[in-house]
Amino acid sequence: MAAAPHNPPLSVFGATPDELADRLAAVGMPRYRAKQVLAWVYRRGVIDPEAMTDLSADDRKRLADHVAFVSGTLVADRLASDGTRKLLIDWSVAASSSSSVALPLADGATGGPSGGDDRTECVMIPTESRRTACISSQVGCPVGCRFCASGLGGLDRNLTAGQIVEQAWRLAWMRDAHGEPVGLTNLVFMGMGEPLANFGAVTRAVEVLTAKWAMDLAARRMTLSTVGLPAQMRRLAEADLPPITLAISLHAPNDELRREIIPWADYVAIDQLVDAGRHYFDRTGREVTLEYILLGGVNDRPGEARQLADVAKRLRSNVNLIRYNEVAGLPYARPDGDAVHRFQRILRDRGVNVHVRASRGRDIAAACGQLRHEHRAGSTKPAGVTN
Repeated sequence: MAAAPHNPPLSVFGATPDELADRLAAVGMPRYRAKQVLAWVYRRGVIDPEAMTDLSADDRKRLADHVAFVSGTLVADRLASDGTRKLLIDWSVAASSSSSVALPLADGATGGPSGGDDRTECVMIPTESRRTACISSQVGCPVGCRFCASGLGGLDRNLTAGQIVEQAWRLAWMRDAHGEPVGLTNLVFMGMGEPLANFGAVTRAVEVLTAKWAMDLAARRMTLSTVGLPAQMRRLAEADLPPITLAISLHAPNDELRREIIPWADYVAIDQLVDAGRHYFDRTGREVTLEYILLGGVNDRPGEARQLADVAKRLRSNVNLIRYNEVAGLPYARPDGDAVHRFQRILRDRGVNVHVRASRGRDIAAACGQLRHEHRAGSTKPAGVTN
């Protein structure tokens, strides 16, 4: 008689309490162990089964064999002069503290040497009142924005829900100068990838990130940024999820210019994004934000500012202006301060609530995809804090 197939380990970061209890029960452990394990992970920051001292030795062994804790390896850790910290995680080889069995990746491939680049980035951005995690949803990016490092190599694969949550957990449990976990107050899906193109994994991650038994982040402090997939924006509005903030990465105020810098704009008009954004607001009560990266001499002129004001007023949205962080090999420049302030003033004069987002971590390649791009290119730039 053939042996029963071995199920791959369950990711603790992608599982609900019931799912974890089911898996533990299936291997002979009491269901109540799931609550204990989740408390160790999310309340104490412990991911080593051997350190979970209220479990029996047999149960700790079963846990290590059948549940995966961290599924990636930290390959770079950079600390900027302004306190921003960026991690580069390689998902191709499981970390030593996780199960010895490789987790399946979202596209069905398993961890292990593949010849590809299975690395993603996540960033901690601290201020006096906030500690914001910026996390990735995909390895690479399918959108291919002309100015962005994330999509230079295209899309490699989707991340699983567990790998998305793991990034937030890693950032939350980093230690400060006093040896205390830094914690999280806010989270943005603004790292590598298009979140709405990995809809199932991202929405499951939102469930875990906002759950009381897990990360317990407030939905109002969570933002998902999309280049604009109207059907998926509407689907998100209808999903049974806490109402998070939706941000549209617009980056151009008219379709012609947007098609020049965002290839996916060939298939989606700004009018469609406005309609989908209105639907999201009507269903959730959450105002939509427009994200707009200012590219020197490309989209930062007075005419574009006036057009952007018209779009923002149609959508009743806030606008975040972001000065471009240069990427080696790309032909785009960072605008000067006068151009940024002029652009902001024109929007304000037209009644738009607009903010210029502070540039953070410029000395550690903190913009989306930059650190991964440097590692692929074999850069020897000093890495600040390196693990």
